[in-house]
Amino acid sequence: MPKPELDPTSCPLCAGPNSCGPAAGEERCWCFDVQLSSAALARIPEEALGVVCICAKCGAAAPLLSAP
Repeated sequence: MPKPELDPTSCPLCAGPNSCGPAAGEERCWCFDVQLSSAALARIPEEALGVVCICAKCGAAAPLLSAP
């Protein structure tokens, strides 16, 4: 059975909107400035890794500390 095509605007974990900047034609994405939990990253389907953003809720995102 063929796998469904990935939607660049949907989270591959919950199918909700992922707020991906590049998918919306923007240069940056919300995920560029956060550290995603390792548990969330482990749940991303292999075919979606590096291709489709997960949403902030599924990523349990925590802000990265900026360098002084």
